[in-house]
Amino acid sequence: MEAAAVTAAQLRERGNAQFQAGDHAAALAAYTEALSLCDAGPERAVLHRNRAACYLKLEDYTKAEADASKAIEANGRDVKALFRRSQALQKLGRLDQAVSDLQRCLSLEPNNKAFQEALRALGSSMHEKMKTMSCTDSKVEQMFQILLDLEENDADKKQKAAQNLIVLAREEPGAEKIFQSDGVRLLTQLLDTAKADLMLAALRTLVGLCAGHRSRTTAILAELGAPRLSAVLGVEHEQVSLAACNLLHVMFDSLKEGLQKDFRGKEDAVVLDSSKDLKLLIKHLLELLALEGASAHGRDNALNLLIKVVPRKSPKETNNSMSLWVIDQGLKKILEVGSTVCGSPGSLPMTENSRMSASVLLSKLYDDLKCDAERENFHHLCKDYVRSWFEGQELVGKLRAIQTVSCLLQGPSDAGNRVLELEGIMDSVLSLCASVREDHQLVAVEALIHAADKAKRASFITANGVSLLKEIYKHSERDSIRIRALVGLCKLGSAGGTDFSMKQFAEGSTLKLAKQCRKWLCNEAMDVGTRRWAVEGLAYLTFDADVKEEFVEDKAAMQAMFHLAKSEDRSVLYAVASTLVNCTNSYDHEEPDPQLLELAKYAKQHIPEQHPKDKPDFVKRRVRKLLTAGVVSALACMVKSENPALTNSCRELVSRVFLALVEEAEDRGGVVAQGGGKALIPLSLEGTEVGQTKAAQALAKITITSNPEMAFPGERIYEVVRPLVSLLHLQRTGLENFEGLMALTNLAGISERLRQKILKEKAVPMIEGYMFEEHELIRLAATECMCNMAMSREVQELFLAEDSDRLKLMVLYSGEEDEKLRRAASGTLAMLTALHPPICKRIPQVTVHWLEILQALLLSTSAELQHRGAVVVMNMVAAGREVAEQLMASEVLEILSVLAKDKEKPHVAQAAKESLAQAVTYGLIKPNPEQA
Repeated sequence: MEAAAVTAAQLRERGNAQFQAGDHAAALAAYTEALSLCDAGPERAVLHRNRAACYLKLEDYTKAEADASKAIEANGRDVKALFRRSQALQKLGRLDQAVSDLQRCLSLEPNNKAFQEALRALGSSMHEKMKTMSCTDSKVEQMFQILLDLEENDADKKQKAAQNLIVLAREEPGAEKIFQSDGVRLLTQLLDTAKADLMLAALRTLVGLCAGHRSRTTAILAELGAPRLSAVLGVEHEQVSLAACNLLHVMFDSLKEGLQKDFRGKEDAVVLDSSKDLKLLIKHLLELLALEGASAHGRDNALNLLIKVVPRKSPKETNNSMSLWVIDQGLKKILEVGSTVCGSPGSLPMTENSRMSASVLLSKLYDDLKCDAERENFHHLCKDYVRSWFEGQELVGKLRAIQTVSCLLQGPSDAGNRVLELEGIMDSVLSLCASVREDHQLVAVEALIHAADKAKRASFITANGVSLLKEIYKHSERDSIRIRALVGLCKLGSAGGTDFSMKQFAEGSTLKLAKQCRKWLCNEAMDVGTRRWAVEGLAYLTFDADVKEEFVEDKAAMQAMFHLAKSEDRSVLYAVASTLVNCTNSYDHEEPDPQLLELAKYAKQHIPEQHPKDKPDFVKRRVRKLLTAGVVSALACMVKSENPALTNSCRELVSRVFLALVEEAEDRGGVVAQGGGKALIPLSLEGTEVGQTKAAQALAKITITSNPEMAFPGERIYEVVRPLVSLLHLQRTGLENFEGLMALTNLAGISERLRQKILKEKAVPMIEGYMFEEHELIRLAATECMCNMAMSREVQELFLAEDSDRLKLMVLYSGEEDEKLRRAASGTLAMLTALHPPICKRIPQVTVHWLEILQALLLSTSAELQHRGAVVVMNMVAAGREVAEQLMASEVLEILSVLAKDKEKPHVAQAAKESLAQAVTYGLIKPNPEQA
């Protein structure tokens, strides 16, 4: 017990010293550790008071107040604790409580001028706050008066009032003031005016009121009502609908996550379980989907919201009850969107993205199911819906059924395959392919196309589909039908993938199909929806290297595709990304084992062959041509899309293309200049694991060869750290580990804030692990990274930790044969010994070989190694007489005497002279008359 008390006291003293030196984070750690060892009440009170001082310096005022309060609980007359709590309370905006603490301080020490001045300043602050609050009250009232005045014709005045209201709502005090000033009722009046500018002002203000505040959101929802919000979402005005979508998204987040900030007072009122409110909002969104009066944009926004808020964010979450509820209550309403045949009587208003959004939502819901029973229920509901349209219905009903099949095949394809097997469905598809009506034929051909690569159990489609599609392609008079038939042929013709020996069509046929696709793609007279199918065709045909080569030579076709990628029809994104992956060969391909190849030949098995034009030189030329045509700006625009069409699979494809584009160091600057660096950050943080890794590797390549501060300006550079650290995980490849380490080395050398970010991401243990790696380049990269990280105090402390071999490893690496590794390790030692002198005294304790390693550095033929060795010795001599005595008693003295005279290496000579001068000061050696 006594030993523990002594240890706690020592830690407190260490914390005091660190606080005086300005290292507040280290002082906080020392006080916290001391608290864990200390049982005595008075001592704990002092430690809490000291921690409060640290938290004040670190600007964590909530914790500062909590620690100061604990000290005051132990001793109510502790003026230091009272004063620190008053400072924290003032920063937290609780001025009345801060005044109370300061008055208590003055009653205990009436003549303390610091307390007197603080109370005077706080009184002025309170006066200003009261004045501001009074002013804010009148401003809020004035703004609403201007906006609701029907006779006010000054548009600029109204716009300014609306903007001021929105800005005020973004800050918590302003939001609360609007809320308390009957603001919700007044905002409801603005919504009910049906004037777009006033509705936008109201919706954007409501976003500020709801953001991160569950109790206010619940009250606002009760006041506005879900039906009104749903109605606003469904209006024709696109911006108003989008603003309503944003408000609903914020409300969902607030209801799901509760309070995000440390609110006090009225905001802490008990809020009942919000699941009822969530279900109420979702119920109205589902009803909006099938509502004929809702706008096309409103329907898309409702689908997008459901995609974002219903399925689980991660498989680690166990509760999928919301998805199950939506499937039971609203699956048929989602299928209403998916089954809509545009142009038919009574069809729902739709955009070109609506059906794709419905497919994505269905896919997300299906993927969120956890067991076979849940999936069977999903299949059962889908079959019932299709039967309801198909059986006993006229042609219009059969078209709706077939359109539903297409929607399901594009989303949860397992469900689509099940429905496709229903009796009569496939026969109807085939018969309608020959329809004389274009709209009927379109529905049937699209269903056949989607079935061609998805229907596992309907193999006769692949067997018989080519002749049927060829017939349609050759004899149809409508380009819209021919282009779809061509895509079907492309799908069936690409069955061999990149295998050169598995040609599905006769020589030259693939090139002819591709040429026709490019022709349609460049025909601006055709509608965007039809031209999209041309890209779909190229996505399959570009498995063939001859097609890739012709495509990248056709600059007009490339730019037409990029233009489509930037258009409002986001359903083209996957096809564009697939085409680019094929052109850049950025799909996964493993080199076959030579022995297995010989066995396959012997057994007369089929062996995949690479096309001669898929060799690296051809790929490199294709990448250059894509870059010249503007591929980066197209990809950056695709990534910005908030549309459901940008699925995780699509994001992965884009990441693969970016990685191929930055393969050559000379291309990376151009990629960054066109927005590639910015686009890669979200790709590396969201999507499939493979996609995130590819994007992170592309970021690493850019960071290694570019100036990171130029490539990722401002705050963006800190966002790059997490993706780079993800490359250090054990499941990553050696190349990914190496590039991650190299990139982090560059970042760690820039600033302490970046080093702190790397520490926060828990990268240091992984970096240490790779210092033991067998591969010499990875080991070297890890050591270099540690060298830069060693500039941080926290990392320096790690080298002094008990039972740690970190310092020993660094000393031993300084004596390795690999010169680059020696340079990195000895550089780390030079830095550590300079920045953290206690390390100097530990070096002789970690290994018996320390002296011979230092001597070898001093005698090295490399000037860099000599200089590093001389600096380490200089720091060790300066650290204390005991270590200096050990050095001067060895051959190091003689070596230093020689190096001090070396005029060709002034930096080495200077370090040697300083070491000898310090040794003279200690009285270990006599001064050299020549040097004097």
